[in-house]
Amino acid sequence: MDKLEILKSNTSEVVTPGECETLFTGNGQGYIGFEPSGLPHIAILIYVNKINQLVELGFHMKVLLADWHARVNDKLGGDINLIRESGNRLKNSMIYAGLSPEVEFIWASDVVANPDYWELLLQTAKNSSLLRIRRSLPIMGRTEEDADKDFSKYIYPLMQVTDVFYLNSDLALGGTDQRHAYMLARDIAEKMGRKKPVLMEMPLIASLKGKGRMDDFKKMSKSDPESALFLTDREDDIRRKIKNAFCPMGIVENNPIIDILRYLIFPYYVKDLEIKRSEAHGGPYTIKSFRELEERYQRSEIHPMDLKKALTEILINIILPVSNKLNSD
Repeated sequence: MDKLEILKSNTSEVVTPGECETLFTGNGQGYIGFEPSGLPHIAILIYVNKINQLVELGFHMKVLLADWHARVNDKLGGDINLIRESGNRLKNSMIYAGLSPEVEFIWASDVVANPDYWELLLQTAKNSSLLRIRRSLPIMGRTEEDADKDFSKYIYPLMQVTDVFYLNSDLALGGTDQRHAYMLARDIAEKMGRKKPVLMEMPLIASLKGKGRMDDFKKMSKSDPESALFLTDREDDIRRKIKNAFCPMGIVENNPIIDILRYLIFPYYVKDLEIKRSEAHGGPYTIKSFRELEERYQRSEIHPMDLKKALTEILINIILPVSNKLNSD
């Protein structure tokens, strides 16, 4: 693959691909922010691998440990000491998972100590409308009603946009749920005399419990332990959670087992997937690509339990080395 194909690989959207060509100079600045809010789960591994790809493409990548943002969002009861402990665990999980040593970690609490940050946030606010800020509230899992009760919630999207500008970002990396904030940054960048960042959206993994009654999609959540695979999980936890995971026969949409294979396993860890089926049920076979897996699963040629067993062994090999280090800290 050429550089642009590598950059776009395993993403949900890049806004815009045409703007990326100017970034491959060896001086590109990339940013992603993480709100420390509990135990890290396996979606972090998607970001670790994508960040490493960007480093190899010549980007200087910065990871913002957004402790102030988590405090505004009432995570961990708003206890800044717990939030910082969570941030350190997140940082260590990424390092243990193989994050490039060239990546720079930055604490939001250090950034906000600079008066220039608040001057920039004021400029951001003056170029943003209340309507756009309201539309950005889902980035923090909040509604307009939440913000109307606590005005600090309106400051959160402004902080996220300001982070992009303050860290001089050419590229802003985040999940699809961060789109509103990053699109706001793109829309007001020129008016503020700032670089217009390329937006790179990464896919979300469905909850192990499946979708909610009223939702078309429900992502893994740190607040619901049985909905996610944590990087601190032991072997028994991994086996139990995958065995009990939602995985309807023949359905790939909003299927967490398929999501993990689509967005994590095939892009970064395996080329072939071995299904160790008993001889009584046809014997073992090998899947050569995710596309083959998807097509055969949709035709109900692969049993969910066979797929779960294959995935479990791969995840144990990936998660346990990280889990053992995190749990021994």
